[in-house]
Amino acid sequence: MTQIPINWWMIVIAALLRMVVGTVWYSPALFVKPWQALTGVTPETMQKGLPRAIVIDLVMSLILSFVLFHAVVYAGASTWWAGGLVGLLNWLGFVLATHLPLWPYENRPLKLVAINMGSNLVSLVLMGVLFGLWH
Repeated sequence: MTQIPINWWMIVIAALLRMVVGTVWYSPALFVKPWQALTGVTPETMQKGLPRAIVIDLVMSLILSFVLFHAVVYAGASTWWAGGLVGLLNWLGFVLATHLPLWPYENRPLKLVAINMGSNLVSLVLMGVLFGLWH
């Protein structure tokens, strides 16, 4: 495998960007109410599990950021458009392809699957744009 110089600041910034997108996505202004209705998660149980969820989300966001950074660099995406496209393609190949089957297999509501996949779509495209601009 070709060694590439890793911009650790961009990895961290992109991971934090993903968490900001998630915070906005699952806010009262957007999708927290329908998400709670579909999952049965109450504001009380959400607050109780929040510290653990944030730690897990941060670690997973860093891993996702690291992997997407490599995908952008290996694709030779050096513009915002190309980076965003790499993010979109990763979403199609890894998020959509693994989350959409949860709808029929687990009888999850399609609306819930769409809410969860939407956050990842926005995050991966924005992260890809960031990496395309500054890798």
